Amino acid sequence: MTECFTGSIQLDRFPFRKESRGAILGNRWVKDQWPVVYFIENRSKRVAYVGESANVRSRINSHLENEKRAQLNQITIIGSDRFNKSATLDIEARLIQYLSGESYYKLQNANGGLQYHNYYQRSLYSGLFREIWEKLRKEDLVKHSIEDIENSDIFKYSPYKALSSDQRESITEILQSLADQKGFPVFVSGGAGTGKTILATYLMKALASGLPDADEVEDFSESSLSEYQMLKRLKAVNPSPRIGLVVPMASLRKTLKNVFKEISGLKPSMVIGPSDVFKQYYDIVLVDEAHRLMRRKNITAYKPFDQNNRSLGLGNEGTQLDWILRQTGQQVFFYDPGQSVKPSDIPRERFAELMADRPMIHLK
Repeated sequence: MTECFTGSIQLDRFPFRKESRGAILGNRWVKDQWPVVYFIENRSKRVAYVGESANVRSRINSHLENEKRAQLNQITIIGSDRFNKSATLDIEARLIQYLSGESYYKLQNANGGLQYHNYYQRSLYSGLFREIWEKLRKEDLVKHSIEDIENSDIFKYSPYKALSSDQRESITEILQSLADQKGFPVFVSGGAGTGKTILATYLMKALASGLPDADEVEDFSESSLSEYQMLKRLKAVNPSPRIGLVVPMASLRKTLKNVFKEISGLKPSMVIGPSDVFKQYYDIVLVDEAHRLMRRKNITAYKPFDQNNRSLGLGNEGTQLDWILRQTGQQVFFYDPGQSVKPSDIPRERFAELMADRPMIHLK
């Protein structure tokens, strides 16, 4: 018979204010320094923060001193005698992902601390997470079922994703290139299913948001800290870069605009088409589906295409790739060399020429 971990979850709710510190710190799990997950929120303002720790006493004290957390007014301690450090890290990441996918709350969390954790009996803890979610629904803290959230575009493309070690290494490499301000454009190469769009939205969130607060960085893993240090270096060079996510495909562009509308720190206007680089200067652009950038062949609107080329002093050979290279500062192209090429797509040879002697990051 397969073991099941359900039926062992306890949710304890407290007002989140300094006057309640004693009651919170007297909680069974907190007092025994047991690994827990906690959820701090303000339902009326629709703002929340999620954390985990085995030393919640210290974390709660830090949160209560953080001015940003002052707008939160309730804390839910999620405890179980089944919890261990690996489990709480995993459940924290899942809770953040599903809260983001539901989009009722704007999360105060940065997305840099999330990492995929594989550990003994992880599949059994999936059932435990489902129980946690249903208990939160009964408390009216969350609204939708797990299945409904998983079918939403916001969940699929949310920047709150627990990255694999391969993906996280790629993020750190990209941030290092941006901080060093040399070797552009950067190419991130990978086939279908390697998570190129997820990495692009993840990076947009990291670049657009401020640095994580000290009370959040406390429990970052070693790889998350490495990413954080690179982000810190980048923001020291350019604290508020003007960034854009270039998406050549109109349908995906519309979807991502809707996603960005629901994420704290992001705006729909950050998702742009290739011709939008003429409207303003961008310090950094991430280009998703770069293999779908177009040239002047078999397109539906030649006149605006030609006007853009003329404004840059280009002839008919000018392409959307040329526009981006000339109108922006630093570029990161997410590119799949294995995609079939349409007549309007820029030939692979042009990308191969551009990628020669340039930084190349391969996703597995």
